Amino acid sequence: MIGRLRGTLAHKAPPWLVIDVNGVGYELEAPMSTFYDLPEVGREVQLFTHYAQKEDSVSLYGFLHESERRLFRDVQKVTGIGAKIALAVLSGVSVDAFARLVQTADVTALTKIPGIGKKTAERMVVELRDRAADLAGAGGAVHGAPVATDPLSEATVALQQLGYKPAEAQKMAKAAARDGDTPELIIRKALQSALR
Repeated sequence: MIGRLRGTLAHKAPPWLVIDVNGVGYELEAPMSTFYDLPEVGREVQLFTHYAQKEDSVSLYGFLHESERRLFRDVQKVTGIGAKIALAVLSGVSVDAFARLVQTADVTALTKIPGIGKKTAERMVVELRDRAADLAGAGGAVHGAPVATDPLSEATVALQQLGYKPAEAQKMAKAAARDGDTPELIIRKALQSALR
C-alpha cells in the first residue's frame, strides 16, 4: 500500500498529475482542492495518497492535506458513492465547508456538487453527520504559481472531468475567466458561482 509520496512534480493537467520519485513516475488523480495549491512543475511536492484496487483497475489518488484524504475515504463509505463523486466533493467545497453542510443538513447546497442528487445528499447527511465534526483537519500546503498555455481550455476540460456537460463547462469557464487567470483560479471561481 502506498500512503505518501515525495518527489518532483513532473506533470499536471486536472485531474491528473505525475510525481517523479527517484526516476519512477507515479500517475495520480487529485481533486481541485489539491491542484489549487500545487507548486510549479519541476518543484518538489509531498502528497498523501489513497491506493484503490478493483477487479479491472488500480488507481492512486493524491491529496496535499491529510484532512482531504480522510474526507475522500469517509465520503466513499456512504452507500452508492465512489471515488468519482468523492473527488467532485473535494473539488466543489473545502473540507470545512463540507463538514458544515453535513452538520446543518443543507441538502440543497450538497446537491449543487456534480453527481450528487437529493437522495445521495440525504444519505450523506445521515451517514456522515456523526463524523462531520472530525472531518475538518489541518494540513500543510505547498504554494506555487501554476503555468498554463491556454487556461480557459484547461479549465473547461477539468470541469467536464468533474461531471459537467461540455456546453455547461464551457459556459461556466467563460463566465469565470478574466485576463491573466490560471486554470485553477478559473475552475475555483466557476465552482463557487455554481454553488451559489
